[in-house]
Amino acid sequence: MRVLTVFLSAVLLTTIVTPSAAAELKPPPGPADVVYQRAAFASGTAEGVTAGDTLTFDSPAGTTSYTDALGTRTWEYARWTGPERPIGFAATELVASWTADTPPGSWLQVEMRGRHAAGATTWYVLGRWAYGEADIRRTSVPGQADADGTVSVDTFVAATGKPITAYQLRVTLHRAPGSAATPVVKTLGAMASAVPERKTVPVSPGGGAWGTELNVPRRSQSIHQGHYPEWDGGGQAWCSPTSTTMVLGYWDRWPSAQDTSWVDAADPNPEVDHAARYTYDHAYQGAGNWPFNTAYAGRYGLEGFVTRLRSLTELERLITAGIPVITSQSFKKGELPGAGYGTDGHIMVVVGFTATGDVIANDPASPSNDAVRRIYPRADFENVWLRSSSSGGIVYVIHPPGHALPATTPGLPANW
Repeated sequence: MRVLTVFLSAVLLTTIVTPSAAAELKPPPGPADVVYQRAAFASGTAEGVTAGDTLTFDSPAGTTSYTDALGTRTWEYARWTGPERPIGFAATELVASWTADTPPGSWLQVEMRGRHAAGATTWYVLGRWAYGEADIRRTSVPGQADADGTVSVDTFVAATGKPITAYQLRVTLHRAPGSAATPVVKTLGAMASAVPERKTVPVSPGGGAWGTELNVPRRSQSIHQGHYPEWDGGGQAWCSPTSTTMVLGYWDRWPSAQDTSWVDAADPNPEVDHAARYTYDHAYQGAGNWPFNTAYAGRYGLEGFVTRLRSLTELERLITAGIPVITSQSFKKGELPGAGYGTDGHIMVVVGFTATGDVIANDPASPSNDAVRRIYPRADFENVWLRSSSSGGIVYVIHPPGHALPATTPGLPANW
């Protein structure tokens, strides 16, 4: 469970002032700048990969050595380097996300580099990922900080005064030397954003989903308290995989009984333990890595990505299209009426809206599965989700490839 401290968007407010006071007032911050761009694999530079609708390991471009808690091993690798892509504004953050198949004996690494006014940054690693656990320890890479920026778990944060205006993505596929393992990247994209700070966020107008509620299965993280300490021990630590599990269940794609056969037979919902294990980030030591959760959904044939929304009005577009949305937020006790708790960072699923526009959420921070459904006041929810002390509107969007996403907000850069 986590939330990164980020800059947050604002909606222009009108303030009536006297002429003498007007010169002393700064204009209020403008709306968020955010864009999500999908990689086009057919462009860029391919080294040992077949690049089309997907990226597939074809032949090794070389070998490399990698060391982690499992030891030191030599791997064949193939690589794709995307073209430099303009963002359209000066961005302060970037999050990459992907879905992929990594059969036994294979894994992948995702990197990015940005461009600012002084030139290109170095390459930063945004994740080393495998679905299984026998080849590498799935991990973010700590300790990446220089004069151009920092990587905070899964997010590149540009240094002050050095926002990026373009970026490249790079994916390196690895497999055991001489093996027939064929890792495949199915989807890859990046969300870049620049959202100014604000302490409060005004409530947004309705977006067409009032009175709509999606039938998303309910799962409590609390009933897993103390389960599997090696994957962060359940309870409050498992809000992200529990939320991801609920959405997988909505699409009828969660793990089978065979997949979960290793879970204690007394466990009430073994699919939650499974998600926690296979989203676990061994450097972060938790299951709350955002792209690792959407990558986990990809294991079950779903598309998933991380982006940022500007308002509940935008979120309603997805609900109207039949797509539940996983949100990240933080708040003090009492700031979200009906929650009954406070949190430094929490993940839940927005499943719909009441007839008056309040948020219907499947909140895993509940004492039982039956208690998971909550109704949160629209204005309070929007504030604790979007403000600068929270995630700035971070969401996971997970859906089957054949289930179309709705149109994005007209006149603004596409954020899904």
